[in-house]
Amino acid sequence: MTENEHEQRMARPRMAAGALFFDDQGQVLLVRPSYKPKWEIPGGYIEVGESPFDACRREVLEELGISPAIGPLLVVDWAPSETEGDKMLFVFDGGRLEVEQVAAMKLAADELLAADFHPAEALDDLLIPRLARRVKRAITVLAEGRTQYLEHGEPVVG
Repeated sequence: MTENEHEQRMARPRMAAGALFFDDQGQVLLVRPSYKPKWEIPGGYIEVGESPFDACRREVLEELGISPAIGPLLVVDWAPSETEGDKMLFVFDGGRLEVEQVAAMKLAADELLAADFHPAEALDDLLIPRLARRVKRAITVLAEGRTQYLEHGEPVVG
């Protein structure tokens, strides 16, 4: 195989990073994009030359107008999309937001309609199915204190 053929076969997935933030009741912060029908977690696509961690911090600042400390990686999910191809999605622990941080949020007006905390039990109704699986696994992993690799939001065993 030539170098060019090998390069053509290499995966070039789209990558995105987001953070899970909680309130003092353990509810999850979700954002309502203006360009999608369902809720999301704060985050977005990783730019060329940018690490997933740095992308997460940048996206949180761009979307919410705050710079909270971002904690460890919770899950990595390989979840290709029919319309976008291969995707690698990183979810980091954003921790608990203080009341002052929530009050200081300034949503990206051109991107977000709302941001609100929701109980984990509501995630299946609010998020697209693959994101709901990913977020629920990230919540479980956070409680267990370990990082987990997922495919389509499900743990890979074996």
